Amino acid sequence: RFFSIMSDVLSIICAAEAAGELDGFTPQTPTTSRKYWVHPLNQKRDEEDLFGNFYNSIRKYPKKFFEYYRMSIASFDELLETMRPHLTKQHTNMRSPICVEQRLTITIRYLSTGTCFKALQFDFHVGKSTIAEIIRETCVIIWKILQPTEMPKPTTQQWLGIADRFYDSTNFPNCLGAIDGKHIRCRNPINSGSYYFNFKKFYSLILMAVVDANLSFISINVGAYGKESDSSVFKQSTFGKKLYAQQLNIPKPACLPNTENSPQPYVFLADEAFGLHTNLLRPYPGRGLTNKRRVFNYRLSRARRTVECAFGVLSNKWRVLHTPLLVEPDFADEIIKACCILHNFVRQRDGTNFEDMESNLLVDGLEVRGASARAHGIEVRDSYADYFMGPGSIPFQYRYTI
Repeated sequence: RFFSIMSDVLSIICAAEAAGELDGFTPQTPTTSRKYWVHPLNQKRDEEDLFGNFYNSIRKYPKKFFEYYRMSIASFDELLETMRPHLTKQHTNMRSPICVEQRLTITIRYLSTGTCFKALQFDFHVGKSTIAEIIRETCVIIWKILQPTEMPKPTTQQWLGIADRFYDSTNFPNCLGAIDGKHIRCRNPINSGSYYFNFKKFYSLILMAVVDANLSFISINVGAYGKESDSSVFKQSTFGKKLYAQQLNIPKPACLPNTENSPQPYVFLADEAFGLHTNLLRPYPGRGLTNKRRVFNYRLSRARRTVECAFGVLSNKWRVLHTPLLVEPDFADEIIKACCILHNFVRQRDGTNFEDMESNLLVDGLEVRGASARAHGIEVRDSYADYFMGPGSIPFQYRYTI
């Protein structure tokens, strides 16, 4: 019976390994000496310069390069030189280090395809454990180095620019951004109970994001448990805390276009899962709404669609988010953050391709739990609703509210 049980256990382990489910997992086993310092299959990496030959060849074909790296040659070169001082390793007597170009390529391929570590080791002739180390280290550095420039805290003047672009593209005035949360599938960590099990009946981490009219991320919060509600995740995020503490450099209230003597607060837009606040609007709840309230809900939904589009672009360019992240939670956090900051980096330089917007495979929506509306938030929402029925109306708004 003992051998029968062991056979079953080995079958399960082999199946999990084949499916990539042990990526990023390091079992606690006694230390043993390695049979090879570099496996014979991987020795060709340096002897034949397999990566160097491929890299030099693909750079001759810009379209193929973009398909492979998910960015232009110019953008990749800029990213490469920015990362080079932080990813360069020292030569040793035992072996030459993996070059920065290959380290960045391995990471980009993982993020853009979601290919498991086991498959990547054969693509790049690098050991599986080394693949995992490279991806983790590179993701951490990408976020650390790019975040201050690609996702900085906006100044008051920058907020005004964001509001202008929102009005130009969505006809919603004084709007500083759209907010939403997404469930990103993950495996259930050992001894974590039901923390990651969400109301949609699968394990997940929550990505909370604030997005501008250009579909770029203004702020993100990563790593909340899947079981948490939207209101608690947002309130506990750095951005949420600063919003409620009035520490975001938000501009002072200003009159809406074509109005005088009635300045309104600058606002963020969210769905019904969020609570009202002076600077945070959500739709009117319930059925049987008045025409004014239906118009407001349509106008808010139309402007808030930017965050849904941003998530769609994110998941279609960085396809590791299409499948469960089969790594430990802190590693998964770094992967998600790297995808988000690269999203901003590439959009700023290369824009958006049609293929990037084909679908949104991140899981929509967070659980709605009771959140009491604040009195001032109700007044602000009513003021915007009145505005959309008067000087702020647009010809086609009634087509979608009847």
